[in-house]
Amino acid sequence: MFTLRFDMRLRDGDASAAALYRAAIEMTVWGEQHGAALAMVSEHHASSDGYLPAPLVLASALSARTTKLPIQVGALLVPLHDPIELAEQMAVLDIVSGGRVSYVCALGYRPEEYAMFGREMRQRGKRMEACLGAMKRAWSGEPFEYEGRPVRVTPRPLTPGGPPLWMGGNAPEAVRRAARFGMGMLTMGGNPELAEIYRKACVEYGMKPQLFVNPVGDAPASCFVARDVERAWREIGPYLLHDAQMYGSWLAGMGSITKSAAANVDALRAENGNYRIFTPDEAALRIREQGALMLQPLCGGLPPELAWQSLELLESDVLPRVRA
Repeated sequence: MFTLRFDMRLRDGDASAAALYRAAIEMTVWGEQHGAALAMVSEHHASSDGYLPAPLVLASALSARTTKLPIQVGALLVPLHDPIELAEQMAVLDIVSGGRVSYVCALGYRPEEYAMFGREMRQRGKRMEACLGAMKRAWSGEPFEYEGRPVRVTPRPLTPGGPPLWMGGNAPEAVRRAARFGMGMLTMGGNPELAEIYRKACVEYGMKPQLFVNPVGDAPASCFVARDVERAWREIGPYLLHDAQMYGSWLAGMGSITKSAAANVDALRAENGNYRIFTPDEAALRIREQGALMLQPLCGGLPPELAWQSLELLESDVLPRVRA
């Protein structure tokens, strides 16, 4: 009925990072108790507002406090990492989580991140493919050589063949790469032609098509619930605007259905796009029609006491209506 996403941004002068991380863990526990379909954590580096740089650490904390809830790292910026070390960490997390953690593998698009890790951004697609190949070999548990290094990764993951991997991106080559590696695909939306490119590429590479998610139209990913929507926009709006403007500065020149050009809270609300505040009636209707409400409870560093108000209202006034 709903999903939870956490990227741990923090505006200057607002809630502490420690408070946000504690809240993210407790909100995930709450989510499992109330029927969440998924908890997602994201990855970026060198961000002025503390965007989550270590998603596997947080995913591990979430898995330790839950028992059934699927957890996704989306996106995992694979080319920034050493794939052998990454394969080891993912194998252990697969074991301790009971196979509940999946990954959306993405290239990343910020030069600052590649500079920070000493990687060549122009070669990131080639490196992605090399990393994926190495990780899949590593999860076999058998010895092999990677970049001249002797490798043997143990223990093997709990999930045969390794944890579930999706490809993330919005370019035709990313879609073709997903098909070539037999992976599902999660796009940033806005280009309906990508689905057909994926289908044809699967035929070309002799791969069975996996789940392909290509959001179009009305697909807000940062939703909240409030009885007084006007007041909620006054209280929550500045945090949503911070999130929108940070992503907007990063995505300059790139297409995405979640991208905003808003200069102020009123403009962000008027876009009626990725950032939405629904009444309980509207939220219940959306779940009935769309299947799920995508929540980002701590969006922009929203103080936990404000974030909990939306979740508690979802629990008391929305979920019972949908279940009835």
